[in-house]
Amino acid sequence: MNELIKEDFLSLDLAELQAKIVSYGFPKYRAKQIFDWMYKGKDFSQMINLPEKMREFLAGNASLNLPVIQKKLVSGIDGTAKYLLRLSDGNYIESVLMRYKYGLSICVSSQCGCRMGCRFCASTIGGKVRDLLPSEILGQIVAVSADCGERISHVVMMGIGEPLDNYDNVIAFLRLVNLPEGLNIGYRNISLSTCGLVPNILRLAKEKFPITLSVSLHASDDSTRSAIMPVNNRYPIAELLSACNSYQNDTGRRISFEYTLISGKNDSRAAAEKLAAILKKYMEKSVHVNLIPLNPVTERDFKTTTPAFAEAFCRTLLKNGVNATVRRTLGPDINASCGQLRRSETAKSDK
Repeated sequence: MNELIKEDFLSLDLAELQAKIVSYGFPKYRAKQIFDWMYKGKDFSQMINLPEKMREFLAGNASLNLPVIQKKLVSGIDGTAKYLLRLSDGNYIESVLMRYKYGLSICVSSQCGCRMGCRFCASTIGGKVRDLLPSEILGQIVAVSADCGERISHVVMMGIGEPLDNYDNVIAFLRLVNLPEGLNIGYRNISLSTCGLVPNILRLAKEKFPITLSVSLHASDDSTRSAIMPVNNRYPIAELLSACNSYQNDTGRRISFEYTLISGKNDSRAAAEKLAAILKKYMEKSVHVNLIPLNPVTERDFKTTTPAFAEAFCRTLLKNGVNATVRRTLGPDINASCGQLRRSETAKSDK
């Protein structure tokens, strides 16, 4: 039986799992045992306090959709670990584990591939294959936590895919990851990144999740942004920032704007001045700009900015009253940006 057709246990909360187990004719208390095991990254055969016949039944009728670690690269500089994960259907995604003073943070994927077409991103090369199920997003945290043997306390939805293009499954994931009896990761420790799907930004505001919304802006005018981010042709900057302002007012949560610095494209002081002006025009409350030196992609001819340009850009924003920082590069020796490890593995499989 196809794993993705079996009953998807890891996409269920405890009450839903209890109802399912009872419907199979097993005692309700068995659900909590299964729940505890699967959040430890164990498959049915390893759930040793279940009767053997029950384990066999579950293996034939249910799935955990836990990804399998295909490859792991660990930085000798800062301990950042990049994981290539194989899904039940043979597709690949990536996750990145990052170490900070406050604990462990994981960057997870929300889709296999991406259809947004951002020109500087490896994840979108080859387009979107499919959406990830709630279990497959959650399973990245479970698998990586089991591998490192430590609790992961923070989540960044900034890996492969556009989270708001997989809206329903991402919302289901957000509810699951917060379960006290599960991973119990607080919403304030979760950041969700979007390239700017305006209708779903407004939908997300109504969910009232106290998460941090990170919006990938990457340009300060429509012509530049449309050239590197096709989504801007549908939702131009004025419309996007108006939605962001509404989101910030409705939720009370400060938005973070992501701005990848590309040499000769968007990293000039004039661009910084223009960025400060549009943010102050459309955003009524304080925002933060995360400046990210580009991680070059082999298939593209974009080049990263210089440290001097990045610092000058940051100083210009600060001078104009916009909070900004230059993001620290993590895992530079393992090329820890998303999409490239999956891309190389997929290319090998195609040969």
